[in-house]
Amino acid sequence: MAEGMLRTREEALREDTWALEDLYESDEAWEADFGRLEREIPQLRQYEGRLGEGALVLLKMQRKWDELNELAERVYVYANQRLHENTDNGKYQNLANRAQGLLVRLSEASAYVEPEILGLPEGTVEGFLQEKEDLLVYRQYFENMIRQREHVLDREREELLAKVAELSEGPKDIFSMFNHADLRFPMIQGEDGEMTEVTHGRFLTFLQSFDQRVRRDAFTALYGEYQKYRNTLAALYRANVKQSVFHARVRKYGSDLEAALDASHIPAAVYDNLIQAVHAYLPQMHRYVRLRKKLLGVDELHMYDLYVPVVSDAGEKISFEKAKEMVLEGLEPLGEEYGKLLREGFAGRWIDVYENQGKRSGAYSWGAYGVHPYVLLNYQENLNNVFTLAHEMGHALHSWYSDQHQPYIYAGYKIFVAEVASTCNEMLLIRHLIGQTKEPGKRAYLINYLLEQFRTTLFRQTMFAEFEKITHRMQEQGETLTADRLCEIYYGLNKEYFGNDIIVDSEIALEWARIPHFYTPFYVYQYATGFSAAIALSEKILTEGASAVEAYKSFLKGGSSRYPLDLLRMAGVDMEQKKPVEEALDVFIQYLDEMERLAGNDKV
Repeated sequence: MAEGMLRTREEALREDTWALEDLYESDEAWEADFGRLEREIPQLRQYEGRLGEGALVLLKMQRKWDELNELAERVYVYANQRLHENTDNGKYQNLANRAQGLLVRLSEASAYVEPEILGLPEGTVEGFLQEKEDLLVYRQYFENMIRQREHVLDREREELLAKVAELSEGPKDIFSMFNHADLRFPMIQGEDGEMTEVTHGRFLTFLQSFDQRVRRDAFTALYGEYQKYRNTLAALYRANVKQSVFHARVRKYGSDLEAALDASHIPAAVYDNLIQAVHAYLPQMHRYVRLRKKLLGVDELHMYDLYVPVVSDAGEKISFEKAKEMVLEGLEPLGEEYGKLLREGFAGRWIDVYENQGKRSGAYSWGAYGVHPYVLLNYQENLNNVFTLAHEMGHALHSWYSDQHQPYIYAGYKIFVAEVASTCNEMLLIRHLIGQTKEPGKRAYLINYLLEQFRTTLFRQTMFAEFEKITHRMQEQGETLTADRLCEIYYGLNKEYFGNDIIVDSEIALEWARIPHFYTPFYVYQYATGFSAAIALSEKILTEGASAVEAYKSFLKGGSSRYPLDLLRMAGVDMEQKKPVEEALDVFIQYLDEMERLAGNDKV
């Protein structure tokens, strides 16, 4: 392997890779289940036109649907996680495409279900529930379906939408292939003088360099490549917004924002409240930017200066072994059972640890029902990646608890609560680290890290959410989303959110072009709401102890057996109000005050 270049997948050590053999021991075993699914999907058709015959027919259909969906999930997850190990691998590109096609066929075969159930006379389903006790497990599912009655179409149009679904994934799939498999960035000279390739995984590490020249070179190298393809990327983004608007209109929603939120029974006011609450605190964000400029001692603060720690002696390298120890210690307030599960995940190869050539960028937790969850990392030896480990294991154990305590139909939790457990882990870890640190310089380093979490999660993700709201509304109003217009909007938002004490470099106008989550419309706002809820929950866990932990674990076990807002209320947080967001931002001010005191006392 050439110096400075990434290792290939074949060069990765087994202990650093995830145990996908726990899903399928071989590709041949995957093929067997793929074949079984192909054969059995048509069996769903035998219940078409018969769901009103009686409770037993409805129950048999529902159980068959669950069985096939559970199998399809395993087939789809395995193929895609194999692909994510190396997105250049043609074999797994093929498996992933085949799995996607099979999901479409399953969706087509079951397209009659909702229209037929909703077409039954009022009270029929409730009567079936009372008649057949085994059907009661589906009560929440049926109630949620009936709630959305006006947005479900007749059988023919539902079948057509099912066929269109694969086409609708086109922009997302193309962006993913372009961004992860085809796009390459230049080499730059690192702090050590060696030439090193800029990659998605290394980009943040470069931005955390104490050498401003390295930060600037990485910034210009990365965005220089996106600049070359700005019109193509604008066309992809526009196509994805168009498909989102199309589906919302076909389903008779007032907007695609309303459509995206309705699946989790979230009022649009929650989205608007978030943006309004954050706007009211933007002067505090500007205050933080001014402090960062002062602490870095630069004449001009640039966008590529936002990630470097302001304490030069605290950014030590942290091995992955040390990272696991830190996470275990930080999450001790969650109790012995939670800690045991963390250790099981660490020892049982739930995690794919390091970056390799072609590997999907970023980090995630994913998996299939009936098998332990998995975590993809691209671990770099810094504190940010320690928190990424805590974050993704929060997702993983949320999935573990949900899978263990819910039937398949409710095991998958809704997106709105998806970031709560992960961010709660981060909050517990940072509070632990700050609490055990007395030395002013190290304390300042950790406080700055926490302030950065607010900047990147609560402020920045809300800015992303506002960008989506603006651009999707433009599409709904018939305006064209050109590259120039997208850059203009995004650049203006950066000016508004970060204030006048920073040079908003022209390259940042293209940041929208590299955000994968924009291809899942109206997803990112939930990072900000989840962050706010997590602060509230972590505070309860630290102050109330065992009773709060049990309430929190009830939330983790809930899956989608209740609506997301109800699950959070059960744990003691009401996200329909601005209060959790405002209280989170008050914590931001609290730590910003301390950071300013430390700076004023020359202890930073």
